[in-house]
Amino acid sequence: MAASAEEIFYYGFAEGDKVIFNFEEVNGKELKELEILAMPSSSLFMDYKTKKVENKTVVIPETGIYKFRFANSNLLAGRICKYRIQRIPANDASQKFNTVAYKRTVYDTTYFEEPERYLVKADTFATEVMNQTVKVHSKNNMNGNRTVSNFPLPPNTIAWSYYIGVDQAGQQAYEQAARTLTESKTFVSAIANSSPLAAVALGFAPLITHLRAGEDIDYYLSDGDNATLFYERRPFKCYKQSKVINDFAQMSPLPGSLAFCFSNDNEIQAVTVAVRVMAIQVNPVWDTKMVSRMKVAQHEEWYLKN
Repeated sequence: MAASAEEIFYYGFAEGDKVIFNFEEVNGKELKELEILAMPSSSLFMDYKTKKVENKTVVIPETGIYKFRFANSNLLAGRICKYRIQRIPANDASQKFNTVAYKRTVYDTTYFEEPERYLVKADTFATEVMNQTVKVHSKNNMNGNRTVSNFPLPPNTIAWSYYIGVDQAGQQAYEQAARTLTESKTFVSAIANSSPLAAVALGFAPLITHLRAGEDIDYYLSDGDNATLFYERRPFKCYKQSKVINDFAQMSPLPGSLAFCFSNDNEIQAVTVAVRVMAIQVNPVWDTKMVSRMKVAQHEEWYLKN
């Protein structure tokens, strides 16, 4: 056997059998432990620091499997061992007793309960995030011709939309679309709560008219950091930009804080810009229930075929 190792051998015996055990370390070196045990751990014989065992007789207390354990504690050198096991049957009936110990895998199935979260429902609704009118000064105004409108998207936003309209014409275009949607009394009107922007966010055909004549504005959809760069007239990045009299769009969620940046290129005339933002939120409602789970464990066991 190898250095610092343990070897175990398994045999079956019948009740009343006599087992005669002989052992010898070939080179006359000590073996730390030698033991005979009834499964699982009942010791029948043990010897320490032994070199040799002669004709040790053990009477088997009951039919079963027995372990012969050899332990070497030497860290450097192995041991060469010889052992001999003789069996004297207890009676004629056990003459043909099969002493071979077999091993098999046994599967144990247990059931237990544990809590599990489940979705009861998901409430979908439209939230007005922003509805304001901002003034953007002319290009020659001492206060500058740039304005920023910051806004956040609420949690659980799945889609959103915006509307930008310049001066009275831009405001009236939105109000006309709202009246048309309210008066239609259609499925779209009901699900969008008569809001043209909610209808846009939900993907329905818009009722808002794009204006062809009037004062226009340069706008940029950006994040909070780039909005600051825009206002400071430094290079910046944006998600979207256009020059319009009025405009609207359905959008996918964007991370972080957002902002609309406006720039007026009119030399002498300031403009007012109506800015609206609508978000579609889905708020899940969760509950907990107990569910049954199955756990399968496996282990190996020794057995006899008698």
